[in-house]
Amino acid sequence: MAAELHPRSGKLIGLSNSNRTAQRNQPVQEFNHGLVLSREPLRDQDVFTVRIDKKVNSWSGSVEIGVTALDPSCLDFPSSATGLKGGSWIVSGCSVLRDGRSVLEEYGRDLDQLAEGDRVGIQRSTRGELHLWVNGHDCGAAASGLPTRLWAVVDLYGKCTQVTVVSCEPPSSMERDPERETVEGHEEVVVCGVREVDTGDLTSVVNLAAAANGTNGTTEQVPELPPTHDRPEFPNNIDPETVLTEHQLFDVFNNAIVSLYRSEDEGGGGRDLGGGTGTDSGNGSRGDRGSSSGGGAVNSDSGGGTGNTGSTNNSPAGGAGLGAVTGGMTTNDALLFHEKCGTLIKLSNNNKTAERRRPLDEFNNGVVMTNRPLRHNEMFEIRIDKLVDKWSGSIEIGVTTHNPNNLDYPATMTNLRSGTIMMSGCGILTNGKGTRREYCEFSLDELQEGDHIGLMHKASGALHFYINGIDQGVASAQTPAVVYGVVDLYGMAVKVTIVHNHNHSDRLRRNNAIMRALSPDVGRPRHTLSLTSDPDTTDRLLFHSNCGQKAAIISEGRTALRPHATDDFNHGVVLSGRPLRSNEVFQVRIDKMVDKWAGSIEIGVTTHNPAYLQLPSTMTNLRSGTWMMTGNGVMHNGTTILDEYGHNLDRLKAGDTVGVVRKEDGSLHFFVNGVAQGPAAWNVPPSVYAVVDLYGQAAQATIMDDMADLPPLPEDSSEGPTVMSPGSPCSVAGDNSANDLRFHQLHGTNAVITNGGRTAFRQNCRSEFNDAIVISNRCLRDGELFEIVIQKMVDRWSGSIEAGVTAIRPEELEFPNTMTDIDYDTWMLSGTAIMQDGNTMRNNYGCDLDSLTTGSRIGMMRSATGDLHYYINGVDQGVACTGLPPEVYAVIDLYGQCVQVSITSSSGPLDNSLCTSNITEKSFPIHSPVASVAHRLHSKHGKNVVLLGEGCQAVRVGGYAHGIVFSAKELKTDELFEVKIDEVDNQWSGSLHMGLTSLAPPELPSCPMSGLSPSLTQLRTKVTWLLVGSEVRRNGVLQRQNYGASLDRLMVGNRVGVKRCSDDTMHVLIDGEDMGPAATAVAKNVYAVLDLYGRVTAVSIVSSSVLGDAESIKAPSLSSDSCSDGEEDSTPVERTKPALVPNTAMAFLENHGKNIQLSNQNLTAARVSSYNQGLLVTAQPLPRQHLFQFQIDRLNPSWTSSLSLGVIGHSPDRLNFPSTACCLKRSAWLLQRDSVFHNSLKICENYGPNLDTCPEGTVLGLLVDGNSCLHLHVNGMDQGVAAQDIPTPCYPLIDLYGQCEQVTIVTNNVPTMGGESGEARCQGDMEKADMVDGIKESVCWTPPPDVNPNKTCEYQALCSRFKDLLTLPDGYFNEDAKYNLCYCESCHKLRGDEAYYKRGEPLRDYALPFGWCCFALRIKPHCEVSNAFKKWHIAYHGTSVGALRRTLDHAQLLSGTSSIFSVSPVKMEGPNGYSEPEENSNSLPDRERDRDREVPRVQLSPTMRYSGLEMFAPKVQFRDPRSHCCHQAQVGFQVCVRPGSYKVGPQKLGASEPLDPRFSNTEIEWITKEQGGTLLYGLLIRVE
Repeated sequence: MAAELHPRSGKLIGLSNSNRTAQRNQPVQEFNHGLVLSREPLRDQDVFTVRIDKKVNSWSGSVEIGVTALDPSCLDFPSSATGLKGGSWIVSGCSVLRDGRSVLEEYGRDLDQLAEGDRVGIQRSTRGELHLWVNGHDCGAAASGLPTRLWAVVDLYGKCTQVTVVSCEPPSSMERDPERETVEGHEEVVVCGVREVDTGDLTSVVNLAAAANGTNGTTEQVPELPPTHDRPEFPNNIDPETVLTEHQLFDVFNNAIVSLYRSEDEGGGGRDLGGGTGTDSGNGSRGDRGSSSGGGAVNSDSGGGTGNTGSTNNSPAGGAGLGAVTGGMTTNDALLFHEKCGTLIKLSNNNKTAERRRPLDEFNNGVVMTNRPLRHNEMFEIRIDKLVDKWSGSIEIGVTTHNPNNLDYPATMTNLRSGTIMMSGCGILTNGKGTRREYCEFSLDELQEGDHIGLMHKASGALHFYINGIDQGVASAQTPAVVYGVVDLYGMAVKVTIVHNHNHSDRLRRNNAIMRALSPDVGRPRHTLSLTSDPDTTDRLLFHSNCGQKAAIISEGRTALRPHATDDFNHGVVLSGRPLRSNEVFQVRIDKMVDKWAGSIEIGVTTHNPAYLQLPSTMTNLRSGTWMMTGNGVMHNGTTILDEYGHNLDRLKAGDTVGVVRKEDGSLHFFVNGVAQGPAAWNVPPSVYAVVDLYGQAAQATIMDDMADLPPLPEDSSEGPTVMSPGSPCSVAGDNSANDLRFHQLHGTNAVITNGGRTAFRQNCRSEFNDAIVISNRCLRDGELFEIVIQKMVDRWSGSIEAGVTAIRPEELEFPNTMTDIDYDTWMLSGTAIMQDGNTMRNNYGCDLDSLTTGSRIGMMRSATGDLHYYINGVDQGVACTGLPPEVYAVIDLYGQCVQVSITSSSGPLDNSLCTSNITEKSFPIHSPVASVAHRLHSKHGKNVVLLGEGCQAVRVGGYAHGIVFSAKELKTDELFEVKIDEVDNQWSGSLHMGLTSLAPPELPSCPMSGLSPSLTQLRTKVTWLLVGSEVRRNGVLQRQNYGASLDRLMVGNRVGVKRCSDDTMHVLIDGEDMGPAATAVAKNVYAVLDLYGRVTAVSIVSSSVLGDAESIKAPSLSSDSCSDGEEDSTPVERTKPALVPNTAMAFLENHGKNIQLSNQNLTAARVSSYNQGLLVTAQPLPRQHLFQFQIDRLNPSWTSSLSLGVIGHSPDRLNFPSTACCLKRSAWLLQRDSVFHNSLKICENYGPNLDTCPEGTVLGLLVDGNSCLHLHVNGMDQGVAAQDIPTPCYPLIDLYGQCEQVTIVTNNVPTMGGESGEARCQGDMEKADMVDGIKESVCWTPPPDVNPNKTCEYQALCSRFKDLLTLPDGYFNEDAKYNLCYCESCHKLRGDEAYYKRGEPLRDYALPFGWCCFALRIKPHCEVSNAFKKWHIAYHGTSVGALRRTLDHAQLLSGTSSIFSVSPVKMEGPNGYSEPEENSNSLPDRERDRDREVPRVQLSPTMRYSGLEMFAPKVQFRDPRSHCCHQAQVGFQVCVRPGSYKVGPQKLGASEPLDPRFSNTEIEWITKEQGGTLLYGLLIRVE
């Protein structure tokens, strides 16, 4: 075939060089859309090879290559090769994917590591296998069973930007003698990187191992295979039914050969070992097979870098063999620590143990290295013997090219800037710089004493790290040939020991154990090694003797237990003694449980052989070849693949049974008490071992080997789900009756078909909400009802099931995200809207699918006249639309809340009377556009607005503003208010604003000319949540940027909607697409509001209100499920401070978490063990306006996290308490850390202080005000509204979690801040005009005199110590330290500070100096303090440390100071006679500068984000006298500035991005020239 690319390609591809070169355009801006295919299909044995010409470093990932059965001439190119379906095999990185799903995780070379100039090719062999070729080397079979007609695929992805086709022909190395062809169906096995042995002659391997174990130092010759015979014939007696995995074969051969070549006999460094035959191949014996006591490699490079693979060495003691290294070392030197090491290291145990001296005084200088270079495939492993709990950081391990004899050891190895690769924490550092931030799931800093860490330098050049025997994958693909192992005993790590696992007896037992695990007959004298047991002998399924550290095997292998289950909750992993056979059920009975821990038994399968697996603490930590059912989910390699799969294993009791089976089709099924839970995974390899993890509560389990009582595996029953999907076989055969409706085997990505095609569910339903379309297996007949029942829903998403019909055949359908995305031949019902081809035909159909609940039935029927009818619970809802074609398929979209449905037995032909459309009693006629719309606009609106069409259309008739309009009624929960853009006027800028407001239009004046602001952004009389462009604002204050698509881009025909969801969030929809939550904690009684501003001049309503009958069947919302109608008040009430009711006696309820102990008349609660099971509730409900308070008595720093608190809306008397409060999912409001949760879903974040940081003695309180709003109080200070619509009654809830171990109820009320006693905390008069809807818009900027919520703030103490170093006179500062105010994150959240406030006459915004610490200055008595405090504005002034004293001496910002914000009128001469530049000059022309010298200019800013920049407030370095650590500090002033004395101007930094979201860059700098126009108020200090 021609070595050319097809002219059709990805949209960013450009072809040149006669279609041989492909280049991805815009490589820095775009990383995908780079697909190219071969011009012609591949011929067998042809290798389609491309050369990588160019790469960029902007992206991750690189070239991907493979084959596809899709014809490029008619292919709709996806964005990347992994998106190809319909028979596509792609090699991506080191994984192989089929139709986008991984089928092989570790294969060949990592394509991401290839460089420019490297060549990569793809080949289909004559046996239908896929082979990858890299730089002329075959990487082996990647897949099998490929079709004959395939095109080559190359994806210029990520870093790869240009490739060139170099050839497409069979490789010369593949021209073999037919006699030497391998037997079809058996793959070659790579042993230690060299393709030497196949699965064939296992007998020779065993004989070699036996010969090695019997040698006594005699020098014998090893029989070499001829170079052309690299794949021996596979023996004919192998049972093809039993297949060993590649990993198992690898370990068998590797350990057998290692036992031969790792002999510890001292007979010679490079001697050759023989197999006893004495024959030679004629090419000589290769010296690269020298003995290696520490290495496990065959055909490896020498330690000195001279032993190339193909070299010849006939010397018995040759120095160029595998073990030959510089320095005269022999090949069988044991791997020890080098005598030269770090200054604090002490070696012992024959240099196998290293220990750092003075571990409590010193944390570094603990570097040790190996005494010789590492050999290829040699494991260098250490055990952590001792740790100290004083320092941060811990052990680091890696390799280096530096010879320890010549190295000047650094304090830490990461200081070395050449030839060094280290694993530190969970990342990889190369030459001291991080190259992989998250290399593996484990962190070295979290390892404990007894844990093992290892590394291996592979023959391919790859470096792998191992933690407790588990391979963490490739850390570095290209490692130098000669490297030494290095360990840095840093921080907590004090002592380690090299682990030697290669003495002769241990190795012999290890290899024999592996061989026995794979074949029971190994070790017996026989001529051939059989991989299968005799079918006549019963091989009983027992537990393997190798089990977890805390587990034990008893009863002859039938029972596993954790003997000390009350002391430890993990390390209880046990595996079966042999692999499971296909369809063999492995079932265990739980014999014993303990009630101390959370979690319980876990069960699954793994490809790892228990004989050589170093068992992890819990099986879900294993990152390869493992499938586990844990709780009610399924995990694969430690990652959850099914969220809600089956029965929750954590709820099982003693006597219950759990089981697992791998079926012949590769699917994995679990059983609970004999009931099949359905398919959990697919493509599970055949030779897997059963795994049981006795975790948490599970203490003992016994294998149930009597399978007679187990039900047979169902094939096509409701109990035995069978998946029908493109990736797995379909079990629905042709024996089904012709009229038996099923779901088709083709479906959306997230959909799974089970129960013989009758049931469909969406997997990962809590993380995925779409891509779950299912379709009927055939067309619907006239009058035939297709009915499904909703079996499962989740309350996580908005929207729900969508149902309809399509004329598109399933085989021709490219399944979209949602079915309403299809723009042809499709009719769908979504909510109450009938949609055709993605467009709404009519609203307000007779039913609302979003209101259906579990158990509801939905049916669809096409009548003989082409009408579409929907049936809800068997009731015809009337004609939805007409004119349907004769052949349509039923379609169900498992969208949003709907998770699982099943076809009912009612599906089938209806009565003949229902087969036509003459039933019209319940039919809803299609109304006119105005009559069908129930939403209206309110008669109160802006003065430039005119309403038309009975309030369905609004038009702005003049100007660009005064276009505010409201919905006529309050929006119900989840009710969408949507408008369509009718007209735009491009002479204006800006566009439509839309949102929700608590302002009730009936309260506005009757005259529309008054009472409303010109634009919606200025509407402040009540709380308003608003989307302006792409910014979300609350009362005009910016809350969020880049929320979604900008409203400024709306055109005629676009639709915009807004709704308040049940979780109190505001959602905006653009053209029907939900942009997600825009705002949280939205009030309940809100109106939709929009502003016809700027370009948009006319809109019309396209939405309808919820019908009364539909509302009656609607599921209760999250926020109002416990509230009575009487609690709702249609008139918004302005919030006022709660007046506390007299104290009522509160005490803790006797029903509580299992680890709680009550005392002190149930006023004190303590957690007596563990870190959880500490839930508390009060015995009495919390009255309205009553402040319930408790004090934190005791914290335990051994744990992380701390308490959480909140309220529940139901009686706790019979409440079954979970382990933690976050598991409460019914009528529960919880405050945790700095977030608010409702029914375990986060509804608000960044609320109040972080509860995890509250110290002992902190008093926390809960209060529900008269508006049913929940407030948190910290040390008596109200943190504001945390949640709304709290039901009555409600009970306070406390979770003593983690650090918090004891609390006590405070029996006397502490007055809340902001009440009567709280008003005095703000100096300056507070007027009613300053209060807007309960939010302080004009809060005083002075510190509160009566409260310092965090008196032990370490940051404030550090800033204070820096102030002391400045030696400023105390007379400049206020004597009362309570006026000093810290604005660190904890302190300002404890006070409940807003980010921005207003001050002065007229009011002007200023920002609080978050991140700084303010020290109050003493005010001169003659200053008009009261007038300044009340009427002057607030600003900030950055300066240098050297300018502080002179500025304080003059009590104001004067000229002549060295502040870089000030301009001196005096020209200073430098010591050399030249003029020094003025620090803050504006580079004015000379004439202007001379004129301005007479009047000083002082620059200010209303925000420290500008004044605190380093060019204005330069950093200085200082050493903290307490901690002796070095820090950097900046200084500035908080000042009052007289209104009218300054000029507002733009910033002069040239910054393009906004410096502060509240202030425009054109108004962020204030300049004053008036003397006496500024008044110093506070000294600001920031320390880094």
